Amino acid sequence: MSDRRTVHHVCPFCEATCGLSLEVEDETIVSVRGDPHDPFSRGFICPKAYGLKELHHDPERLRRPVRRTAGGWTEITWDEAYAEVASALTSVRARHGKDAIGMYSGNPMVHDPAFLYAPVLARALGSRNVFNPAAIDTLPKEVQTGLMFGGPFPVGIPVPDIDRTHYLLIVGANPAISHGSLMTMPNAPGRLKDVVKRGGKLVVIDPRRTETAKLASEHHFIRPRTDAAFLLALVHTLFEEKLVRLGAADGLVAGLDIVETATHEFAPERVAEFCAMPATVIRRIAREFAAAEAAACYGRLGTCVQEFGTLASWGVDLVNVLTGNTDRPGGAMFPMPAAPITGLFKASPFAFGRWKSRVSGQPEVRGRIPSSTMAEEMLTPGEGQVRAMILLMTNPLRSAANSRQLEAAFAGLTFLVAVDFYINETTRFAHVILPTASPAAQPNYEFGLYHLSVRNVVKWSSPVPASAEAPEAWQVLARLSGILMGMPHRSAEEIDDVVFRQFATSALGTSAWPDLGVHEIIAKLDGVHGPERIVDMLMRMGPYGDGFGRRPDGLALDRVRQAPHGIDLGPLQPRLQEVLNTASGMIELAPPTMMGDLARLRARMAEQTSGMVLIGRRDLRASNSFMHNLPALVKGPERCTLQVSPHDAARLRLRAGGLARVTSRVGSVVAPVEVTEDLMPGVVSLPHGWGHDAEEARLSVARAHPGVNTNVLTDDRAYDEASGTAVLFGTAVTVEPARFEVDSA
Repeated sequence: MSDRRTVHHVCPFCEATCGLSLEVEDETIVSVRGDPHDPFSRGFICPKAYGLKELHHDPERLRRPVRRTAGGWTEITWDEAYAEVASALTSVRARHGKDAIGMYSGNPMVHDPAFLYAPVLARALGSRNVFNPAAIDTLPKEVQTGLMFGGPFPVGIPVPDIDRTHYLLIVGANPAISHGSLMTMPNAPGRLKDVVKRGGKLVVIDPRRTETAKLASEHHFIRPRTDAAFLLALVHTLFEEKLVRLGAADGLVAGLDIVETATHEFAPERVAEFCAMPATVIRRIAREFAAAEAAACYGRLGTCVQEFGTLASWGVDLVNVLTGNTDRPGGAMFPMPAAPITGLFKASPFAFGRWKSRVSGQPEVRGRIPSSTMAEEMLTPGEGQVRAMILLMTNPLRSAANSRQLEAAFAGLTFLVAVDFYINETTRFAHVILPTASPAAQPNYEFGLYHLSVRNVVKWSSPVPASAEAPEAWQVLARLSGILMGMPHRSAEEIDDVVFRQFATSALGTSAWPDLGVHEIIAKLDGVHGPERIVDMLMRMGPYGDGFGRRPDGLALDRVRQAPHGIDLGPLQPRLQEVLNTASGMIELAPPTMMGDLARLRARMAEQTSGMVLIGRRDLRASNSFMHNLPALVKGPERCTLQVSPHDAARLRLRAGGLARVTSRVGSVVAPVEVTEDLMPGVVSLPHGWGHDAEEARLSVARAHPGVNTNVLTDDRAYDEASGTAVLFGTAVTVEPARFEVDSA
């Protein structure tokens, strides 16, 4: 007799944290629906959620470790896999030193409770070549908010209080498709529409008329790479027209006069041509934003992965602070998560650049160097050359800059171990692959994302029963950590006991209960292992916690489990002084990093701009390349197209449905053309994560919908110099009809 029941889970495929109701029969997921009783998502889901079922049952997903041999891939036992990894890594370390082993993790780790174990593995590794995936995503925001508010990431990231704002200015972001990103919110389209419905205004600044722009009160094109100049022109206007009001930040800012002086030269009339935006529009937006009852400025990928990502991110928060909208209901506020990361350590003020990468001198951030340095660190001989790598749920050959150079780098490694459930374009170079259980088969708590949520909520995801699954990811990471700690034969649980004692000792440094001790914490969580134990400890010691019985009406993980739909903890609350963690105790409006980078922006403004530039674009059905192997998420019209404006299509002799060749300094691709009014002239767009043409990869669905890899075009030498972030948006390209198109015309 079959066992049919409902399992409540959080969708692990993007930052929205939508609640799911999974109908399960025995070990089969029968259906995926939105959970109407989830207090945050209220039944909303996007198409990605349906991929959870297909990923769980995908026959190409690995369930057991595999070894690459001359004759192909061979399944091996877990003991054999760990023994081979231990032998290879200890050999490389003994011969070449600890920096000869690198490590890189991908976006899926953010949605896995093993997120808490990646830093443990990095510390056990002890290498300076731990590469930062944020360098193709969030790194400028981490650096900028760390310098302004003190960090640690993501605690110091203010997010728009979108449910109460009256004016939302979005620069270089498409939350209708991304569902937030550093702004965790389910049903982004509904929340965006609600801003306008309640009489507010939604303004979008973007070189593409995005799905978000089509919901907006108004949209303005802007030339890629010029967002920082636009935002600083808003700041200039605030000072010039006496519109600066600090609100909750009054008395808590340093460097106000320095910012006023520095932005004097960024008058709207001076930046208008550079930005391709009228000065009158820039001034009007500044005035409207300052006059709004509550306003929030928000920028994301387009403001980060570009030439001036740190300056643009700085501009976003300057606008919020200088109009009194930081820490104000309806403005930009700081969430209060139930299990705060600050419970794991006493956070010192943010610092970066304590060392530089060996080859190109890119700055360290939080103990990691930018992912854009991976290839050069593997290919450049000398002391510290990376000869072995540990990959955690990532496919950098389709996500990082200059894929062809990276391919040569990974192909030449002495040893590569990948923690992954697919043989993809990158893991095909691995010597051993260690799979983890499917996201549906693992319990989960969105530890990182609840630090960025537009409303304070808490929810525990129950797993789908799956007897033949691989271990949970934390167990695999714990075993790898044990190997690097010199304890290769210890079980994951034994390693976890060592790690947890360290976590508990650190947590006591921030405890509100002085009589609470390590022995009590360990005793009251006895019999539990893995992330569940860490989350429970942080929750019980957190702002809503029960203090291990000292506040009986407080939260503990058992209480959260008993509310399978989740618990609403209320709207965001003012807490600026609690969050501030700079050495001065002030908001540092003029950090030297930003002030020093202004000269580079001024120099770019003085140049004549011409030629085509390439930007990326978000896709509702995929946020990671592995999703292209799920039939429900790749069906329908071709989505990997080169979007181009009618003006440029006519000028370049491109036809809709035809093929165009796009060429940059580092590579060239041929893509089908989509002519659309949604692109401003001078800009073309390709989506991210495609290019599934590697025969050695085992991704048959993806290979049937290969698309082209835009990162063949992105330049590994192009950085946001302030943070070391790769320039993925704004790559200079030439565009022409593909030669065989011309020949057949």
